[in-house]
Amino acid sequence: MKVERHDVGPRMSQVVIHGDTVYLAGIVAQNSGGKSVTEQTREILATIDGYLAKAGTDKSKLLTANIWLADMDTFGEMNAVWDGWVSPGNTPARATVQARLAAPQYTVEIMVTAAK
Repeated sequence: MKVERHDVGPRMSQVVIHGDTVYLAGIVAQNSGGKSVTEQTREILATIDGYLAKAGTDKSKLLTANIWLADMDTFGEMNAVWDGWVSPGNTPARATVQARLAAPQYTVEIMVTAAK
């Protein structure tokens, strides 16, 4: 079965498609890093929408989501944005944990898998 990759870099691909499954790398806020969790989450989810569209799918077909927060005290703030974005009735299996992210300006990272 063919493997298709998009936005390929030396370390990772942002999108990998295998069969009818789309895997996204962990997404951080490139433009709003250092800003609020709300702003970072909005940017990340917009980026996810774009990558899913390029892969021929959308958020209604999400299978899983992994969310990393630099501070679990921001869980409610992130969820306020997530809840307004996620497709009602099509919520993915999800895990959210606290972790030190790759750089201090990043407070949220989200990785999803979707069906085509």
